[in-house]
Amino acid sequence: MKSILFTLLTFLMLSSISFAQKSFHKNMVIAHRGAWKAQAHPQNSIASLKEAVKLGCEGSEFDVWMTADGILVVNHDSDFEGMEIETSTYEELLTKRHSNGEKLSTVEEYLKAGKKQKGTKLIFEIKPSKISVERSKKIAEKSVLAVKKMKAEKWVDYITFSYEGGLKVIEMDPNANVAYLNGDKTPAELKEAGFFGLDYNINLLKKNPQWIKEAQDLGLTVNAWTVNSAEDLIWFLDQNPDFITTDEPELLFRIIKDRE
Repeated sequence: MKSILFTLLTFLMLSSISFAQKSFHKNMVIAHRGAWKAQAHPQNSIASLKEAVKLGCEGSEFDVWMTADGILVVNHDSDFEGMEIETSTYEELLTKRHSNGEKLSTVEEYLKAGKKQKGTKLIFEIKPSKISVERSKKIAEKSVLAVKKMKAEKWVDYITFSYEGGLKVIEMDPNANVAYLNGDKTPAELKEAGFFGLDYNINLLKKNPQWIKEAQDLGLTVNAWTVNSAEDLIWFLDQNPDFITTDEPELLFRIIKDRE
């Protein structure tokens, strides 16, 4: 009996590893706010997430704020249709809609939609609070708890401009992949702090191209945001990055195909 249980547990563990490592696409294309532009989907909507999945993107990025009553919601700007998210309740925000009729998604709703597939990772951006650093850390804490509650750890990588928020995620889940966005830390500093990757603006990396190899030599992943022109996409591809975040995933796929 013990032997059968051990075999079953081993199988389940190996199956979990296989899912985590092999099921997601490996093409470096990260759709910024979902794949929204070509098909005119609202940014950060479930529709733009589904479009990124349909395209076969490696990841679909989305942005998370916390409402006045502590609900995590998905939106890029600090306001939703003119209503400031951090000072509005979720019920108040539900009076507004995306242009396609979708309501503002909670993190749980977004993760539930994302978990219906196993090809595109969910790139969870924790937005820094405009109110306080402590609130940024609270958003990070609630984000990790939400991901764990939804059993979405295999789907989610985290990114953030909040250094303190990033450290909070690392503290709460040492196995989480967390990349830093702000551009004010060297690769060595990020490695020392326990970050998974460097994810900086394309123009900053053009000014400091040595950071790309330095980061990868340290075992950090390298990404850039938001790389939209063909010229910048080709330049960054030549640097052998791990990921590329773009509003133009269709263009990036075409460039990659043309280079094969």
